[in-house]
Amino acid sequence: NKKAFVELLFWKSPAIVCEMTKGYSSLQEGEGTTRSRVPPWTPQEEQELRELYWKYKEVEGGDILAAILAHLPVPGRTRRQVVKQLVRM
Repeated sequence: NKKAFVELLFWKSPAIVCEMTKGYSSLQEGEGTTRSRVPPWTPQEEQELRELYWKYKEVEGGDILAAILAHLPVPGRTRRQVVKQLVRM
């Protein structure tokens, strides 16, 4: 690739550097980015999240996210994942 030197001028993650050196289609699914490791939200989980949000939204002086995480039926979701999903919904 004659224009590869231009890519070296910008910051890269280790996964991108590996992809550059081994070829642009070298990354297999599930490697490199964290987005591919995050399990997608099922419609049932979204519905539970919606119900928990509306239930704990009006609680005074409490952390809504902490209450949602404590009552979420599927363990393993992080605070950041819950926030991103609530914003997306």
